[in-house]
Amino acid sequence: MTREEKATVIKDLTTQLADSSTIYVADISGLDAGTTSDLRRACFKADIRLAVVKNTLLAKAMEASDKEFGELPEILKGNTSLMFSEVANAPAKLIKNFRKKSDKPLLKGAFVEEAIYIGDENLDALVSIKSKEEMIGEIIGLLQSPAKNVISGLKSGGGKIAGILKTLSER
Repeated sequence: MTREEKATVIKDLTTQLADSSTIYVADISGLDAGTTSDLRRACFKADIRLAVVKNTLLAKAMEASDKEFGELPEILKGNTSLMFSEVANAPAKLIKNFRKKSDKPLLKGAFVEEAIYIGDENLDALVSIKSKEEMIGEIIGLLQSPAKNVISGLKSGGGKIAGILKTLSER
């Protein structure tokens, strides 16, 4: 690879890193061609971009980026794959589901909304992160709850008052 090609790859990686708020660094070494193909298909279905990159080029792209990647450049050893996603927990869920069939991919680290996660032991924490849509749904549910209680109280109370008045009028 020539210097110009490397510079182009670093520039492209820097752009991808800048455009993504969720970046997972994983190790998919040791997967055979069929399993790797299955992983790529699963990523495509989940709207996750999967890219295999050279560690040195990724480290230079992280250095050139405006984002603070903390300890992530230090874990770039061995084979490295990047997973880019719009949903924070989608790659973690994909990795966890894929591991039911295989022992890989291993999570090296993740950059999620400026938070850094290092190591495979953080996979469960990343799976439990709620997406933006889930959080909005919970907030709407919490906001609707008091209004629903008031309305149901008024409906049931209104029925009681009407029943009492009807009984009194009959006597």
